[in-house]
Formats: sequence, structure tokens, C-alpha cells
Amino acid sequence: MTADPLSSLVDLEGVPSGYAAARDGIDVMLRDRGLRRTSPELTGESLLRGAHASAVLEGSGSSLADVRAGEGDEIALDAVRVSTELLGLVPVLGRAPLQALARIHALAATGLPADTRGRPRDGAAAGRLRRVGDLLSAATAAPALLVAAVVHAELVTGAPFPSHNGIVARAAERLVLVARGVDEKSLVVPEAGHLALRAAYESNLRGYAEGGLAGVHSWLLYAAEAYAAGAQASPVHGG
Repeated sequence: MTADPLSSLVDLEGVPSGYAAARDGIDVMLRDRGLRRTSPELTGESLLRGAHASAVLEGSGSSLADVRAGEGDEIALDAVRVSTELLGLVPVLGRAPLQALARIHALAATGLPADTRGRPRDGAAAGRLRRVGDLLSAATAAPALLVAAVVHAELVTGAPFPSHNGIVARAAERLVLVARGVDEKSLVVPEAGHLALRAAYESNLRGYAEGGLAGVHSWLLYAAEAYAAGAQASPVHGG
């Protein structure tokens, strides 16, 4: 039997309680505020808010109103293009995760030459991408939220694609939450959680890349807080 690749992380101090609390908060939000009035429009609004937040984290200067009107800058349009097709990749993520990640990049990077879209930058990047694919395919006792957090950080810090790695990482994170049953209607807005905590988001990603196990630990604790903020940003709350 293949070893659980996340077994060393699930019992780190504060991680079990942090992720249990984040999942409880999401479950309460979906049960009490979302499921009674879930609609495709709410899912679409969540995806739009997420695309805007992801674009801003990637350097976009567009407002949510700009994005809603289809008048965002190039980065925003790239993120929106990903969001419109993202949920169709749920079954692909389960059976061929590398194909799903490649498709996300291809959607984001339409401005690149066709032979670079969805392809890793080089051999080393291809190896990093395969490790993410292996992580997504592996059996693990880790909560789905933790899997999503690790996939996100691995894609940002490993930067396997020639561009748009942040947009790919945040889209993959959302996709994991849908595919693994945390948020099947995609009503949580994890990207907005990261944007609300932007300074901590960026510093903890640096720590993940450079700080060894302590940096990974800090990222995991941060991500649990970000998921709680993403639940608060859901359109089921109104506004």
C-alpha cells in the first residue's frame, strides 16, 4: 500500500482543530444559509467573486464591478475564463488530475503560444507538476481542506507553468473543495478569503517555499483561517 503523503501534516499542532473548525463553519453556512436557496445564480456569483479576487492577487487592477460588466483587464478576463469552465473539470480532476491542471492553465493562458498552454516550463517543472498529480491521486486520511491547501501552495511555490500559476493554484484549490464534497455547489469563495488576508497569504506562501516544516505548518494554520473567511464571503450571505 502506498504511504499517505500527508500523514506527517495532519497531526501538527493546531491543524486538526483548525481544519475541523473551518469545515464546521462551512457546513453550517451551507446547511443553514445556502441549501434552502441554492441556485445556479449563486454558484455563478461565487465563481465570479472568486475570479475577481484571484485576479487581484495576480496583479489585476479591475474592480468587481468591472469584472461583472465584462470590462476587466487582461488578468481579470483570464481568471473569469477559467471560472466559467472550472466546474466542468470536477470529474477530470478525479480520474486525470494532471489533465485538469493543464486545462486550467490553457484556459488562463490564451495569450501564450498554443504549444506552451497547459505545458510545464521545463523538465524540473514537469516533475513538480507530477508530484501534485500524485498528491491528488493518493489515498489520504487528511481532510479535503488540507489537501486543497497543500495543492494550492505547491502550485504557487513550484510555479510549474510558464505563467498564471497563482490563478491555476487558486482554481485548483476550489476544484478540490468541490470534487471532495466539501462544497459541491461551489458557494464558498476561498479566493476572497485569501484576498481579505492578503499580507498573511503572501507571507505564508513565502514561508511554505523557504521555511521547511515550520513554514508548511504556518501555511496550513493560515489556510484554515482563509477558508473561514471564504465561507463568510459566500453570496449566500447576501450583499
